[in-house]
Amino acid sequence: MPPLLSLLLHLFLVPIILSYHVTLARPAPERTAWRSFNRLVDTERGSHVSGLSELKQYFSRFGYLNIPDPKNLTDSFDDRFESAVNLYQTRLGLPVTGKLDAATLTQIMSPRCGIGDFTSAPSKLHKVQHFAFFPGEPRWNQPGAFELTYAISPTAMVNYLSREEVAAVFRRAFARWAQVIPVRFIEVEDYQSANVKIGFYQGDHGDGEPFDGVLGILAHGFSPESGRLHLDAAETWSVDFSKEESSVAVDLESVATHEIGHVLGLAHSPVRDAVMYPSLSPRSRKFDLSIDDVQGVQMLYGSRPGFSISELMESEKSSAGTSSYLGWWGLGRGLGLMVLGVLVKFVFL
Repeated sequence: MPPLLSLLLHLFLVPIILSYHVTLARPAPERTAWRSFNRLVDTERGSHVSGLSELKQYFSRFGYLNIPDPKNLTDSFDDRFESAVNLYQTRLGLPVTGKLDAATLTQIMSPRCGIGDFTSAPSKLHKVQHFAFFPGEPRWNQPGAFELTYAISPTAMVNYLSREEVAAVFRRAFARWAQVIPVRFIEVEDYQSANVKIGFYQGDHGDGEPFDGVLGILAHGFSPESGRLHLDAAETWSVDFSKEESSVAVDLESVATHEIGHVLGLAHSPVRDAVMYPSLSPRSRKFDLSIDDVQGVQMLYGSRPGFSISELMESEKSSAGTSSYLGWWGLGRGLGLMVLGVLVKFVFL
């Protein structure tokens, strides 16, 4: 079970189940504990709520909190954690409240890419554009137009998708990036010699970034010139939602396009409509490059001859408001958190 799901069960479901054995005549200390639980959705500095230490591990995992010694983690909402929450909200385009409000908790529980969000130092971020790069701005170091080969692992696959289905998805994903930069992506059979190596893996698969199960970390793509692009085999990957009924199905093409951005050198963007935004809800699709994605990758490689960004801008205007990265699934979880908090306050306090 993913750590964040375990935390959710601990913070919300377990107390509700136990509540059937709790009466309003319980001693004051226990009623105080219930009040702490109810405050989680609006937790702020100075609070002490069970489970915050696990959230601190989450913020550390994605680059918002430096934890020299994990053994010293506490459940207190201190100044450092408040700063981490502020940074998280700013970096992911959320309302900056400094609190663990419903919007922030919804984002935290959303499935996402395993690459950290602060791969570029704040001083390196562009003041107008929102795109970011890995430290040192690495890129495939070849002058002018060039070619990159890629291959899909002959063994690290999922058994419910054919090799041709997966290959077709990646052809389309690579083609989107090739439309805007002078790079040609060539699919090859020789996996070991390919520049970009693609595969489905589960749990700890030897790269120092273990996967965590269904709807946790979806995938990760490493910076140039590593070329590793790994997807979590525990997910239910879909190439066609009309043929996949699972409520937790994840669109392979959307994730593939995002991870290729990392392979090229792009870090995460706070622009929700950008392909390089870090999270993706089940049964949602987002693989068309935004202006932010294009401007970022062209800073690294230049523009493909004949590409017109004005056409993309017109396309974005015409499709504005048609997609949301959190989607209805994320909205439902956010509403669920708020409703749950209200119910607990009403019944137990």
